[in-house]
Amino acid sequence: MFYKLIVLCLLCGGLAEKNVICYYGTWATYRNGLGKFDVNNINTDLCTHLVYAFAGINSQGTVISLDPYLDLPDNWGRDNFRKFNALKQKNSKLKTILAVGGWNEGSAKYSIMAANANLRKNFISSAIHMIVTYDFDGLDLDWEYPNRRDTVHGKPDVDNFTKLLKELRTEFDKYGLMLSAAVASTKATASLSYDIPSIAQYLDIVGIMTYDMYGPWDAVTGHNAPLYKGEGDENSPRESLNTLDVAVEYWLSQGFPPEKLVIGLPFYAHTFNLVNPKQNSVRAPSYGAGIAGPYTATNGNIGYNEFCDLLRTQSWTTKFDDLAKVPYAVQNRNWVSYDDAASLTSKTLYALKQNLAGVMVWSIETDDFHGSCHGEDFPLLRAVNRALSNASNPGITTTITPTTLRPTSNATTTTVPLTTINPEFTCKGFGWFPDPKSCRSYFVCTSTGDGSYKPHYFLCPSNLYWDQSLMACNYASNVKCSVSVS
Repeated sequence: MFYKLIVLCLLCGGLAEKNVICYYGTWATYRNGLGKFDVNNINTDLCTHLVYAFAGINSQGTVISLDPYLDLPDNWGRDNFRKFNALKQKNSKLKTILAVGGWNEGSAKYSIMAANANLRKNFISSAIHMIVTYDFDGLDLDWEYPNRRDTVHGKPDVDNFTKLLKELRTEFDKYGLMLSAAVASTKATASLSYDIPSIAQYLDIVGIMTYDMYGPWDAVTGHNAPLYKGEGDENSPRESLNTLDVAVEYWLSQGFPPEKLVIGLPFYAHTFNLVNPKQNSVRAPSYGAGIAGPYTATNGNIGYNEFCDLLRTQSWTTKFDDLAKVPYAVQNRNWVSYDDAASLTSKTLYALKQNLAGVMVWSIETDDFHGSCHGEDFPLLRAVNRALSNASNPGITTTITPTTLRPTSNATTTTVPLTTINPEFTCKGFGWFPDPKSCRSYFVCTSTGDGSYKPHYFLCPSNLYWDQSLMACNYASNVKCSVSVS
């Protein structure tokens, strides 16, 4: 996702210079206990790029902080932007990127901004101002997604996204700034959102989000991020597969340069509820989101740091899909798809085999950063680095072995899709509005073309409230909401 080739020569050399792009979910600073992750927990030697997630935009297209108290110094704020960029003092080769967008920001604001020349100008100038002021090296555009979800303009988003990138490139070149994007990975989704040959001209790096291939929204179990066709997919047509290798093949087949492409590696798992605990294979019947972690607190998702602790302290049956090259685990009705050091090593080596620019990880705060499970901090991130380092040295053979858990003495944000089923909400105009009956939900009102507006209902993840001041989901403790029914 990030950078100007004439400025950054990480893409010019051999295997040792491949990219390890690390997203940092800044909200982890508010987690409790061992889940709390601050800027000072980041190991600057394990990433070539650090990505600060996320900034957002307002209705004028201006880039804004989504958490001013955390990001900025004003009003006794924690000044995290500056602390984050000060990490470059520990590693002079490190690059820092500001990510704007993300799932909770939705698509509508970006659809409107990209369609309007003045709003695009506001976006570009404000992005440059924020990047330069706080010493970031570039911008990562995470519009999720053009022509999808709550888009306002629909199909024109595709060309408007290209137009936005072209204008960003022109202005960023004046400052030597990097420009990247995080994008949908599979043909079924990416073909709706991007003119791939066109965006390739303007982006330094594209990170394809090769995860969330299957999840608790499906009626059967499935791998979060399979590398290849796996169990249960033996008879599926190749073009219909949700796998990392098919996604990479699609992007390359569309003419996207491999030296600008990085694959996404998840440091989190998806959790499912089995219909019948005796039917626990891949593609077993399931219903809804499974267990949540104590820190991420979202049913259906669990950080690796949370799940590896369950594996070593509880009775689970771990299995490995030797076709898909990823593990999964079962405990009664609980079914969990996750990645470990071995599966991430396989994916990293695949990226090298395809001559890609490297990998990106989502996200470092859910690695076992304390080393509680393995006796080594950041075991997933270190496995990725070892795979890159060993592959660059022909005298070293990379061995993929199962992760060993340290024994103990006692031995993921799913938003409800938009719906129009009896919304019981009257739109008075275009925009985002809180649900008068719930702190957790909100409405996006869009034009019907006849002078009226249609309400679309959205629900924040289970641990978040709608924040009207930011027009985004936020931690409940940061939101003033007096609705009694939530």
